Amino acid sequence: MKYAVISAGEGSRLLKEGAVRPKPLTLLNGVVMIERLIRIFIANGASSVAVIISRESSEVSAFLHSLQKELPLDVVVKTTPSSMHSFHELAPLLEGDDFCLTTVDTIFKESEFSAYIKAFQASQADGYMAVTDYIDDEKPLYVSTGTDLRITGFHDDAERDCKYISGGIYCLRPFSLDILAACVEKGMSRMRNFQKELVRQGADLVAYPFTKILDVDHVGDIAKAERFLSGKDMLR
Repeated sequence: MKYAVISAGEGSRLLKEGAVRPKPLTLLNGVVMIERLIRIFIANGASSVAVIISRESSEVSAFLHSLQKELPLDVVVKTTPSSMHSFHELAPLLEGDDFCLTTVDTIFKESEFSAYIKAFQASQADGYMAVTDYIDDEKPLYVSTGTDLRITGFHDDAERDCKYISGGIYCLRPFSLDILAACVEKGMSRMRNFQKELVRQGADLVAYPFTKILDVDHVGDIAKAERFLSGKDMLR
């Protein structure tokens, strides 16, 4: 199984708020954020890990180059207009195998992630999408579900039957890359629109609940993420 990380954003909000490191190199309890992700992926059977960073990320590029000496890591350097376009740039490295994709600032419990990967690998579904009922996102993507947590839709606004929001972690089969390519050809952007297109195309997607998934968008989120990972915060 292959893994991929979208890390092509500038982290401008963090920098404006006084962060001294680029977002991917943010320290969480002494561990570099992007390295934490990569090592979790390796621990969960990654045959390879693909990462995309922007052309302006020279410091991040140098750090990843040092990791390449010991880990099966592919790095794509390209500035893109959206996360969906970043995914599209990674697609050639993901062909021919099931894969898991996430963004660099997605924070989760390792035990929950391992159980999620095992559930996907044991299933026949087209995709397992991480979800959570903990909402701490500025622009959440709501997820409606039916029987057996089958996903019936993704929504920009809350629906009456939406218990969960998207957690930004996606396990998918190779055919999904064809749908991604079609989205790009149509001029679409943003990962949420790709997810909506998967549903429109009839993909069998399962929502997999995590107790909590955090994003690091602001300086204050760093301490919040550290407390969560160390088990020192409350779930709600």
